[in-house]
Amino acid sequence: MKTRFKISLMVLVLFLINSCTIGPQTIDYGNDGCHFCKMTIVDKIHGSELITDKGKVFKFDATECMLNYISENKELLINSLLTNYYETPTALIPTKEATFLISENIPSPMGANLTAFQVKASAEKVQSKKGGDLYNWEELKMHLKKR
Repeated sequence: MKTRFKISLMVLVLFLINSCTIGPQTIDYGNDGCHFCKMTIVDKIHGSELITDKGKVFKFDATECMLNYISENKELLINSLLTNYYETPTALIPTKEATFLISENIPSPMGANLTAFQVKASAEKVQSKKGGDLYNWEELKMHLKKR
C-alpha cells in the first residue's frame, strides 16, 4: 500500500512539474496550423512561437503572423517570442536576439519576405548576395507597423 502511494505521489509530482514548465514546443511542420492565418506550417525557416506568461504556446507560420496576432491582442501577457532562423531550420531563438532580413529574393509564407538570422554576420552575407534590408527586433516592429 505504501509503495503504491509513493508511486502515485511521484507521478503526480512529475505531472505538476511538467505542466508548469513554460517553454517552446516543437513545431510539427506539415501538421500544426498558424494561430493567426490558419495556414499549415510547412516552412522550416520562417515559423515562430509566442509563449504566454501562463505557458500557453501559439504557433505561427511566419513572424509577421505573430506580429499581427500581437497587434490584435494587446491585452495578451507575453512570456517570450521565438522565431525559426535561416542558419538552423526548425530551431528557435528569441526574437530579440535575431537579425531580420527583408529581401524579395527570399520569399516567406505570408509575403513579407522576412527571414530571421541568429548571427548578424550571416544575415549580412546573405544580404550581400540577395539584397534587402536588415533590422533588429525593435526596428522590424516599427518598419512593419508603418506598412
